[in-house]
Amino acid sequence: MGTTRITPDLTFESAAMAQGFARIAGVDEVGRGPLAGPVTAAAVILDPNRIPDGINDSKKLTEPRRRALAQAIRDNALGWAIAHATVAEIDAMNILQASHLAMKRALQALVPAADFALVDGNMMPRGMPVPGQTLIKGDARSLSIGAASILAKVERDQIMLELAQIHPQYGWDRNAGYPTAQHRAALQQFGATPHHRTSFAPLRKMLCEEN
Repeated sequence: MGTTRITPDLTFESAAMAQGFARIAGVDEVGRGPLAGPVTAAAVILDPNRIPDGINDSKKLTEPRRRALAQAIRDNALGWAIAHATVAEIDAMNILQASHLAMKRALQALVPAADFALVDGNMMPRGMPVPGQTLIKGDARSLSIGAASILAKVERDQIMLELAQIHPQYGWDRNAGYPTAQHRAALQQFGATPHHRTSFAPLRKMLCEEN
């Protein structure tokens, strides 16, 4: 038997609307795993009558398709916002808390404001401005979360592309700050930049050895 292919839809958005909520935002973040750069989150309230075709988990899409969809989402959504937690915040509070901070910031920046949030993952950030529901693999199940994953990834990839112009030796234009062999080798040769997350184990170990 073949596996059933899951595609995102509006099941969870419709369930929230049936409970009386009117503006349901999908919320997702990207960039927990990299050794460098911010963690980036997006919140999106889709217009049910103007949903771009092809929204899915951003990891399942090619870069050109993601960029095209990101523009279509920005042009057609009822509301969208992107927010970040900085490297300093990641190092100060840990990556999970920083991810949650970025999600809350994105949700708080939405105009119009959401009254319910569908959040990717299994843990609801503390202090959310609206009630919500978590969804494991939400970016592949909810169109709103999928849309948020696309906006967040395109935005963060662009940030890393720009940082790669300043620090080309780490290959951030290709690895987005993830710990590839090239990135690790460059760290050994050139050391860390101000954009590296020094609280992360590989960097902490390297800095300890240097000292």
